[in-house]
Amino acid sequence: MTTQQHSPQIALWLKLIRADGIGPTLFKRLLDYFDGVERIFTASVAELMKVEGIGNKTAESIARTRDAFDVEAELALADKLGVWVIHLRDERYPPALKAIYDPPPVLYVKGTLTRADNLAMAIVGCRRCSHYGTEQANRFSHLLASAGFTIVSGLARGIDTAAHRGALAAKGRTIAVQGCGLSNIFPPENEKLFEQITENGAVISELPLNYEPLAENFPGRNRIIAGLSMGVLVVEATYRSGALISAQAATDNNREVMAVPGRIDSPCSLGCHKLLKQGARLIDGIDEIMDALGYVGDGLKMHADAAATEAEQNAQGTLFDLSRLNLTDAETAILGKLNSEPVHVEELIEQTQLSAAKVHSAAISLQLKGLVKQLPGNMLVKRRSS
Repeated sequence: MTTQQHSPQIALWLKLIRADGIGPTLFKRLLDYFDGVERIFTASVAELMKVEGIGNKTAESIARTRDAFDVEAELALADKLGVWVIHLRDERYPPALKAIYDPPPVLYVKGTLTRADNLAMAIVGCRRCSHYGTEQANRFSHLLASAGFTIVSGLARGIDTAAHRGALAAKGRTIAVQGCGLSNIFPPENEKLFEQITENGAVISELPLNYEPLAENFPGRNRIIAGLSMGVLVVEATYRSGALISAQAATDNNREVMAVPGRIDSPCSLGCHKLLKQGARLIDGIDEIMDALGYVGDGLKMHADAAATEAEQNAQGTLFDLSRLNLTDAETAILGKLNSEPVHVEELIEQTQLSAAKVHSAAISLQLKGLVKQLPGNMLVKRRSS
């Protein structure tokens, strides 16, 4: 059984959004014009045609099909699955998502939505990611969740899965947005993760419960990911990755777009580097994310640093630790010589007895892993959260 009640009049909302010719944008126009679903449901063809974007053919289609959806069966299945359904005018509807230009009129929710989820960050990327990408998604998710952010992603293989798991490992909240109905779990191997997320956040969708995970559903899913979040962090993405759709949706709705750099010869980095060339924020540590969030980030910096330090120093296997980054011997040697005081690269070469090439290469890698920050004059310093 559901632990939350469906929104009032949800049956009318579900019937209308499933009528032929009505999508999120047109639904919002109808709602604004008629100021209520009852009036939309009883409006004549002539009255419907007074709404911008509705011609005679669309109006007739709406009038003919607005009572066709089997809402009784849908709500019965929702109750059986423990899913609750809310509409745009329900006070429980996420306020950030409501503010985008085409918010979903209804949301299916399995789990919980809380006020804490207003502080949310999306972490997305490609399905066929590298080991490095998995590490970074897990690390950033863990640190942000430790600092109080809800992590939003899409439950897909690869980066999305790593992001959800990082948040759960930090005992934080996470929201998964599916590109199918909630009676399906996609990909099926994430069934256990699906259940874990519902216990520590929510899995949501705008689609009817039995909708299959078709490719045409995912652009809409990606706009919801962006809409729920203050910013979108792309960890790895190919040129055709759906993560770039999330990034574009973030741009369209005045959200911050951030990207983690990667190897220039890796296909998984092409999308991130494209975003960086277009003006996305380059992210190599949690402090850059705080900077990107402006005054909100300023207020969270001290808390984020403290949470990150506590998380990384905790020796329990359930929490993030540096061993997950698989540091090379050179990286370990350099990190051991650094502290809160800047050290020149030449001094590191002398102290570690490594070649200049190895020190420079390892230093770059440590920067990308968010453990070291480079200062002017070839000086390096260990980040506080390392």
